[in-house]
Amino acid sequence: MKIKLLLLFTISILNSMAQNIPLYVGTYTNGESEGIYHLQFNTDTGELNNQALAIHIDNPSFLAYSPNREFLYSANETESGFLSSYKINEDGALSLLTRVSSQGKAPCHIAVNKSGTKAVVSNYGGGSVSVYPINSDGSLCEASQVFDHNSEAQQSHAHSAQFFNGDLFVADLGRNAVYQYKLKDDSYILESSAIVNMEGNPGPRHFSISDSGEFIYIINEYGSSITSVKRTEDGFEPIDLDSTLDDTYKGNNSCADIHLSQDGRFLYASNRGENSIAVFKRNTQTGMLNKVQNSAVHGDWPRNFTLDPSGKFLLVANRRSNNISVFQIDQTHGTLQFLDSVKVPTPVCLLF
Repeated sequence: MKIKLLLLFTISILNSMAQNIPLYVGTYTNGESEGIYHLQFNTDTGELNNQALAIHIDNPSFLAYSPNREFLYSANETESGFLSSYKINEDGALSLLTRVSSQGKAPCHIAVNKSGTKAVVSNYGGGSVSVYPINSDGSLCEASQVFDHNSEAQQSHAHSAQFFNGDLFVADLGRNAVYQYKLKDDSYILESSAIVNMEGNPGPRHFSISDSGEFIYIINEYGSSITSVKRTEDGFEPIDLDSTLDDTYKGNNSCADIHLSQDGRFLYASNRGENSIAVFKRNTQTGMLNKVQNSAVHGDWPRNFTLDPSGKFLLVANRRSNNISVFQIDQTHGTLQFLDSVKVPTPVCLLF
């Protein structure tokens, strides 16, 4: 009997451990935060616990994994600008591998390609985008390419970039454009001035690409809107423009982040000002969006958010209220239900 009880207890502990996955939190360190934090997230209950400082470092405002999850990278949003690579230790702590110049001021976004051989950093203050070779040990080389988007007429504010197959897409809030670079002989070449014409000055900030690459959804910081774009034989064309705000909201707002659900049926967007997550149902055939909810984030200034790997939860980093809010996702309708809030100093990026 004792052996059976011990076996059941052991199985229960192992199941609990299997449900817990790491969450890394990027922060601004001009307040109480000291760097990158590490927490455990339970994919069964939605609980966040075991918060610890993973490494002491300045302004790690955006984070990215290597494909094998052995290394982590950060854009360090300082005046001079740098990016860092880290080895992930068994206890979740990080060991610094390299620290290199971002080749621009205030880098605010970093992404890694699927092979783990290149990283791209967007310099908001400097208006440039820098590409870096990554060594097999996770360390970073100096930039191999730097694209300066500034012109005499316009100041660039590069805000995000993503690799997709042989392409590199860049959202430039200052130039009011999303650019496409093509990979040729291991170098990226600008394909066109912009993939689509952005009417007015909506301020493209981040974007989400469908798995097939047929659709791109661009969130506009100034316009509080989402521009839906479809790939054509000749390039791209805009197919829809949707407000992220509730019809009754009349205050100021700045959009921040955008993500598709794993199955592509829903799209989520964050509003800073309305302090909400806008939920859209997506037609997977036509790419069109239909808003179904504006869910309060239970915090202030939701900069970045993420969906957990199980697809059952959405977590929001509320910068000004110093908390992470956890929501359960309705698997049929995509809508959000608030579960809990955990205090974390100045969270601005969440990485599963």
